[in-house]
Amino acid sequence: MEKRKALIAMSGGVDSSVAAYLTKSMGYDPVGCTMKLFDGEDSEQVLSKTCCSLSDVEDAGSVCRKLGIPYHVFNFKAEFGEKVIDKFIQCYSCGITPNPCLDCNRYLKFEKLYERAKVLGCDKIVTGHYARIEDENGRFLLKKGLDDTKDQSYVLYTLTQDQLAHTLFPLGELTKKEVREIAEQNGFINFNKADSQDICFVPDGDHRKFIEEYTGRTYPEGDFIGPDGNVIGKHKGIIAYTIGQRKGLGVAYGEPLFVKKISPEDNRVYLGRDEELYSNETDVRDLHIISGEVPAEPFRCKVRIRYKHKEKDALVTPLGDDRAHIGFDEPQRAITPGQAAVFYDGDVVLGGGVII
Repeated sequence: MEKRKALIAMSGGVDSSVAAYLTKSMGYDPVGCTMKLFDGEDSEQVLSKTCCSLSDVEDAGSVCRKLGIPYHVFNFKAEFGEKVIDKFIQCYSCGITPNPCLDCNRYLKFEKLYERAKVLGCDKIVTGHYARIEDENGRFLLKKGLDDTKDQSYVLYTLTQDQLAHTLFPLGELTKKEVREIAEQNGFINFNKADSQDICFVPDGDHRKFIEEYTGRTYPEGDFIGPDGNVIGKHKGIIAYTIGQRKGLGVAYGEPLFVKKISPEDNRVYLGRDEELYSNETDVRDLHIISGEVPAEPFRCKVRIRYKHKEKDALVTPLGDDRAHIGFDEPQRAITPGQAAVFYDGDVVLGGGVII
């Protein structure tokens, strides 16, 4: 019987390399590929933090040669620019904090790459995400990875039933330590390679500098408004800030202040005390339910409001028009527009939406 083909998304890191090895071990006919998403500089700093450099392509190719599988590099720079970078810039320009990794998964890995997979005759897309997929009598569940410290289910909540049916996450049952051991045992060049950090196209973490260099424009200074409603300083442009931020404000006030609200309409950034950052409710747009069926009635679940946030008990009320209201049992700190609110039932991801 002819083996089924699987297209492996390979970043050059240890996770996707081991995912390729495990896919071959499962009896698939793997094809490795790296998505070229942007033109970055191959400086030492970039090489240590990003996942799209020339050395990453070389590492992915090395692993594929060792496994004896084909390897391709696909140019998706135009699609990445439109769906991820342009949106990233637009969000910050509107006082919103985007999640580019989630958008990359949604529009590139599980949309554009799957289109390429079908052209190559591949039945499955494979990535190195720490998450699990279970087939429950033809209904597919997305579940957390067993390694709590590496679980990446949060950035996968937009997956559909059809996408889950054609996706493999071979690392879902493993710990990071086990993954590195498999890589070392198989002589992979990247077995001890550091994990990529930060946003891949902003490797130094300075998104303000990236946006100004990418767009060729500068964002004007404006007023910091203090807790009493008075101007207490000048900000460096609204793109430099996110809700809950304390570092880098450069404001002397006698007590710690945090970004409470970003107002692009009047180019002001409002600062407040820590206790002012808490709220027990928010709304989301672009509601997505993985089962494909939006509940008709309010439902209880746990909700995670950022990648490293621990999910909390809440009541989710669908509002129609792909929106929902979230009421938390206890107030949550710095609920940030643009971030995802992801719904969980135990270790099962129910869906989620974008915080308004």
